[in-house]
Amino acid sequence: MNKANINGKVWTFGKDIDTDLIIAARYLNTSVPEELAKHVMEDADPEFVSKMSPGDIIVAGENFGCGSSREHAPIALKAAGVSAIIAPTFARIFYRNAFNMGLPIFELEESAEISEGDTVTVDMNAGTVTNNTTNKEYNFTPIPAFMQELIDAGGLMNFAQNEIEGK
Repeated sequence: MNKANINGKVWTFGKDIDTDLIIAARYLNTSVPEELAKHVMEDADPEFVSKMSPGDIIVAGENFGCGSSREHAPIALKAAGVSAIIAPTFARIFYRNAFNMGLPIFELEESAEISEGDTVTVDMNAGTVTNNTTNKEYNFTPIPAFMQELIDAGGLMNFAQNEIEGK
């Protein structure tokens, strides 16, 4: 059973947010999610971690997650409490890493119409993003069922463990 809806306050970032902006290389001496979370988006917005709350949503421009293939980026975002990311496009390796880490991401062409501070609801089953602030609804292609299972399990490792244990 999946958690069909994600609700949260929006934080916006521009296009081409690379993995170094998500989590700077100087913090890659650890893989501990809680440590990485303390520095997420630090070089893009030094106050981000202190301003955001668990469950908040990042809305960004095209090509989110470009740059190196480090898995630390989605790990840091998820550990910081980011519940989802919405952007017109994602770098392919980030796209796959996000799902493998259990971080839901949604491709929405109209993401620029959503402003910082708005609250949105993502209905993963219906493939809609509703901007609760402006009462506008947008459509995206729903996540395929097998990828939704990765999100529901909390990532690929948890999914595999559940399969082994017969859950």
